[in-house]
Amino acid sequence: MANVLDLRRRIRSVKNTRQITKAMKMVSAAKLRRAQERALSARPYARMIASVLQSLIGRVNIYDDETGNLRHPLFITRPEKRILLVIVSGDKGFAGAFNANILKIANQFIAGNPDKEIDVEAVGRKARDQMRRRYPVAAYSETTDEHGTKRQVREPRKGKVEITGDHPGMLLNLETSRVMELAHNIVDRYVREEIDAAYIVYNEFKSVIQQRLVVEKLLPLLDIGSPQITGAVEPTVEERERAGQAARSAGVELEPADTHEAEEEDKKFGTASVDYIYEQPAEELFAGLLPQYVFSMLYHAMTESVAAEHAARMTAMDSATNNASEMIDSLTLHMNRVRQAAITKEIIEIVSGAAAL
Repeated sequence: MANVLDLRRRIRSVKNTRQITKAMKMVSAAKLRRAQERALSARPYARMIASVLQSLIGRVNIYDDETGNLRHPLFITRPEKRILLVIVSGDKGFAGAFNANILKIANQFIAGNPDKEIDVEAVGRKARDQMRRRYPVAAYSETTDEHGTKRQVREPRKGKVEITGDHPGMLLNLETSRVMELAHNIVDRYVREEIDAAYIVYNEFKSVIQQRLVVEKLLPLLDIGSPQITGAVEPTVEERERAGQAARSAGVELEPADTHEAEEEDKKFGTASVDYIYEQPAEELFAGLLPQYVFSMLYHAMTESVAAEHAARMTAMDSATNNASEMIDSLTLHMNRVRQAAITKEIIEIVSGAAAL
């Protein structure tokens, strides 16, 4: 049985832990506010690109007269034999089940396509570490063509699933240049027919209490402006209530600013019956904007994931702080009982000694 001194040391240790978790919760709440602002500020850009592309589709002859399909290679659909899967996870822990849930959905996607070759692009240190423990890394060799240009050639596959790239630290300092580079890489691989489809797994963030795990199809493009969600997992009612309590205690708004009117206004650009005059040829403008559209989808997913990670960490640290408080109360009650028992024992010994005299 622990004595009073041991219990006091343990209470002091738990109090120090509670101070750390409370500080981490407030830091995550501050970062969440900034992440929300960045995600909201990126949405008008994505909406306007989609509206411009919709306007171009309705006014430019980009359809093949024979097949009736769009001429651009990003719209060409092929049997999905080779798939690219982009997994957007976090770089740090202490976020509850945030990373575990994303990796669970990614593994379910891989297990659901056993007969297909899957290339994995891991964004975030957590996804990279787990994927590398389970699957081999793709090998490349450098060759020189007849023009003296050096290029990377992929060596034979080591398995059905291979890791073709990892991007640790990308979400810690989300730079548009790195996201644009990844978007161009995905587009080039699809155009060269190295992959037949591209998917992304991330945590979609609408508000602190409105999040869901999403599997979204990036390529081929089927309907501009409409996300191709192929799978989604909604949070439970208990998880929403816990997130709401953590947000209220940290002073974070439960619902973001209403942008419905702005979205409706942006959509009018693509559907308005106005004959716009473009400076560049319409076909050239359309082809140049499509990689930007893929970039906007990637950047949107990453900004949403960053905000969701901070919200998950804030909720986890709030739960840890509450658990530490409950443990302190329990240990304090136990310490008082032990001290009272020791005092009672001493009194009994004194009374017994006096009676013996």
